[in-house]
Amino acid sequence: MKKLLSVLLLVVMVFTLSVAVVGAAPPNQDGGTDHTVQKDDWLSKLADKFLGDLFAWPAIWEATNAKAATDDSFATIDNPNIIEVGQKLYIPSPEEAAVILGAQAPAAGELGSPEKPIQVLFVPSVDAGVIVTGGEVMADALNKATGLNFEVSVPTSYAATVESICASPDDTMAFIPALGYVLANTKCNVGVGGAAVRYGLSWYTVQYMVARDSGITSLEDLAGKKWAVPDRGSTSGFLYPTVEFQSLGVEPGEVIEAGGHGAAVLAVYNGEVDFGTSYFSPPRTDPEWVWGQDPEPYDVSAVVLNEKGKAYSGDIRILDARASVMETAPDVIEKVGILTLGEQIPNDTVSFGPEFPADMKTRIMNALPPFMDSDECQQSICSDEFYGWTGVEPVGDSFYDPVRQLIDVLGYTEEDVFGG
Repeated sequence: MKKLLSVLLLVVMVFTLSVAVVGAAPPNQDGGTDHTVQKDDWLSKLADKFLGDLFAWPAIWEATNAKAATDDSFATIDNPNIIEVGQKLYIPSPEEAAVILGAQAPAAGELGSPEKPIQVLFVPSVDAGVIVTGGEVMADALNKATGLNFEVSVPTSYAATVESICASPDDTMAFIPALGYVLANTKCNVGVGGAAVRYGLSWYTVQYMVARDSGITSLEDLAGKKWAVPDRGSTSGFLYPTVEFQSLGVEPGEVIEAGGHGAAVLAVYNGEVDFGTSYFSPPRTDPEWVWGQDPEPYDVSAVVLNEKGKAYSGDIRILDARASVMETAPDVIEKVGILTLGEQIPNDTVSFGPEFPADMKTRIMNALPPFMDSDECQQSICSDEFYGWTGVEPVGDSFYDPVRQLIDVLGYTEEDVFGG
């Protein structure tokens, strides 16, 4: 009996000890951990994994560079969007990360503080409500990554956007099309930070749209016809088509400023004009669509919105301006066709006022690529209802020389484009 009791007591003691070990909290550890970069690693992915917030990636960047200053086994990261397999990083603890990220915040009253937020301007090429809501999503995400505060606004026109960035040269950034950038650069030396990328392309073009039953078959047929444009300041919607018409000796009739690319599409759809012009982005096909192919390589009668609100015909996704109005006009692609395309145009920009602080510009430009890869971007500038960006590519001012040449050919001044 005593032997049995002893065995039972031993079993209870072992069980109790086991529970205590399993249930005990892990020992406190000061500091973070080292990490060797693996294939498909990037800083925002590591921040999400180790810190629970993908926008905390600057903490890994700064902590690794701080380690590298005294220990050359750690990588020195110049561009946080480029890390290489085999590099040794330092992942700070959540407490260390909080201190690093907190130190990014500007002092009260300084640029980027809640009292003096950075002004972010968007041109009104799509619904202003969509832009403001999505712009605020971007502002919140960039705040997490940079510690900076932003205030989003949508001026009433392309011209007003240029005027606004020039009027506030030290605290304003803007998402403006190629033409607006060139005019702003000429007017007050606004500088470009990067160009939009849409599905791997840093260019877009104009599509000439007509009702499929219009009988119009060529650009020459548009002579004297009523024309819907997004805005006279629109590069794809007005300026490039104007040059093409001049080269063909074609003079359209009355020009109607519709108030956005989607509005120009709807003007054709509703029979308010004979033709319209808007942006074209290639459809997503497999194999990939290439320049010179049919712009509509799909069944136009079978285009529908999927459960996520994306326009598809079979497995092919449609990305041109018509897709942006399918909730309003579900049969728009069946009724409105693409007559032809124009020449390639450099994509729109993220630009900065001429006196905008260089260090803040760098912080923002470093933060944009990780944002483009996030779910938040799908509620913002990456949404088809917004600007449809899928990335951002660093470019210099010379990237927009083709637009300057366009303006020279037209002999246009700012007043010619924007009025006044």
